[in-house]
Amino acid sequence: MSHQSGTDVLEVSSRPSLQTTALVLGGLTIAAVGLHFASSIIAPTFFALTLIVSARPMQMWLTRHRVHPMVAAILVLLFLYVILVALVIMLAMSVARLVTELPAYSYRFQAIYADLIEWLSQFGVDEQTLEGVLGDFDLNRIVGLLGTVLEGMSSAGGQAALLLVVMFFLAIDSTNVGRRFELSASRRPNLTAALTDFVTGVRKYWIVATVFGLIVAVLDVIALSIIGVPMVLVWGVLAFVTNYIPNVGFVLGLIPPALIALVDGGVSQMIWVIVTYSVLNFTVQTIIQPKVTGDAVGLSPVVSFLSLTFWTLVVGPLGAILAVPLTLFAKAILVDAHPESRWISAYLVTDAEARKQLARFRVSSTDDVPAADEEAAAGPDRAESDPVPVAAGPATPQGAAGADDAAGAGESGESDEPGDGARPTA
Repeated sequence: MSHQSGTDVLEVSSRPSLQTTALVLGGLTIAAVGLHFASSIIAPTFFALTLIVSARPMQMWLTRHRVHPMVAAILVLLFLYVILVALVIMLAMSVARLVTELPAYSYRFQAIYADLIEWLSQFGVDEQTLEGVLGDFDLNRIVGLLGTVLEGMSSAGGQAALLLVVMFFLAIDSTNVGRRFELSASRRPNLTAALTDFVTGVRKYWIVATVFGLIVAVLDVIALSIIGVPMVLVWGVLAFVTNYIPNVGFVLGLIPPALIALVDGGVSQMIWVIVTYSVLNFTVQTIIQPKVTGDAVGLSPVVSFLSLTFWTLVVGPLGAILAVPLTLFAKAILVDAHPESRWISAYLVTDAEARKQLARFRVSSTDDVPAADEEAAAGPDRAESDPVPVAAGPATPQGAAGADDAAGAGESGESDEPGDGARPTA
């Protein structure tokens, strides 16, 4: 009877109450507001963290080939610095080229604008209404906006400096993390396993996004060169950068070259650009890449799109690029690290990732069978009346460590995925 009542208590306490749900939602809202106000620090720091952990295999490869760990860390850091500086220089040069070249197309745009109003007026559309709607679209305003973007890039030196400094200290600190990792795995195995999955996922994401960005950029440059659109290298850089923005990067990379094609070669050239981007970019970025990215990081396309909107609102423009890594980190901390909340993954992951988790759960259930048989051999009364130890896993010695060790052992035992305690130490 007592065991049955204890089981009932466990079942009731495992159900989230309305007050608990309200507290969790309130806490998450406060955390999001705090992240928003500290975004100038949080965003570049998290960006630096993802870059360092993504380059970790390169550092380990150098170490295995008899390179001193500190030298390996410095070499990897310099490699990342070169990539970042080259990307920023190319982006700044592209924006500067746009600011210089766009005014030359102003008169052509005005001619197209007048022809459009005259053509639409033939269908009974009021010219004054059209001028009120289309009058706000001015090429000079776009040039002014690009100039503001260029000034913003030059004035973002504080965040860039913070990014470089944090990368330096993280690279130096990464030379000796083994003992701390083992300590974390011994005390909080579920959290350590979740963070390990986050590191693996964000590493795969950056690799996939970079590879597909290069592919799209090269294809766009070749196609636009054949069509005859000016400033093809600018559009190639734009396509590469916008590829890091999930879901809507295709549209952001299409609009500028389509407008330039319109004012330079007319409607037919603009149509060719749209068709080319639809065939190349849409196929690669919207069909193939989300499938590969989803298999790599385990997030569904809907979650990726919503994360883009949410993190851009919370941490600013850099949140658009860091949307998927930030979502992976939040999922690791809030969902994967807690066995009782892992059911939320069913609404976040892809079908392929769901199949993997189900397979691991079935293997875990199979591994629990010998323990159940042992208890059954000890006597039917014990096997039926004391189910909690079977669910909690093997007993962990509780010495002078106190309640914290007990909580850690309980957390490890409640895991419904196999290897949570073993994966970090591997």
